[in-house]
Amino acid sequence: MSYRLQLSVRSAVLGLSLATLSSVSHADSFDAHLYTNLANTAPNLNPQVLASALTAYGCARAQGFDSVERLAVIDFSLPSSEQRLWIFDLESQALVLRELVAHGKNSGMASATSFSNTEGSHQSSLGLFMGGESYRGQHGYALRLDGLEPGVNDLARERAIVIHGADYVDPSWVEQHGRIGRSHGCPAVSRGMIREVVDNLKGGQLVFTYYPDQEWLASSAFLNCNSDTQLAKAESGSVSVDG
Repeated sequence: MSYRLQLSVRSAVLGLSLATLSSVSHADSFDAHLYTNLANTAPNLNPQVLASALTAYGCARAQGFDSVERLAVIDFSLPSSEQRLWIFDLESQALVLRELVAHGKNSGMASATSFSNTEGSHQSSLGLFMGGESYRGQHGYALRLDGLEPGVNDLARERAIVIHGADYVDPSWVEQHGRIGRSHGCPAVSRGMIREVVDNLKGGQLVFTYYPDQEWLASSAFLNCNSDTQLAKAESGSVSVDG
């Protein structure tokens, strides 16, 4: 069976058109079998978002990130009142958790629509990140993030963009305000879930944040992996694949 026919069969089973899947699976290393299994465990995750995340993961793996065991996906096209963070175990091909996650206060109110890589912007950033080391800071147990996309999110560490716990990430906020609270750009999660989230993502795991920003979708090195130009941009980034 040809690769294109395999994609067609899997897409039909999932209710996802071949054209949609093909449009995001640029990398030769895109794993359609992994996509199918993860989609089955997370039926509420937009297929386009999952396919984009796996395209980015496949490209990163081809560039040397070959020990990644877990992948977090944040869909910022969803409002903050919805659980828009998924963490997958790539070895067992299973969903680990799904939770609420905050965006930056200058990215939007209930929904995020603006993104930045600029220090002091208090906006969220798009693209592929690597989970760094865990630490204890002003918000308690937290995880440092390294942005892997030059010009898009590579100033994450300088901006102190981390995953931390926050009281405002709680269903009670949704009941009272129709949304959760907002951060200074960090993908904050609930205090009750922070340890599980951090422990699943520290030490070189991947975090992919998505929004249908057409400029980023067209230029991201990790979403356009077959382009030599885009790969050169990724390789010139400040973060090494060895973490």
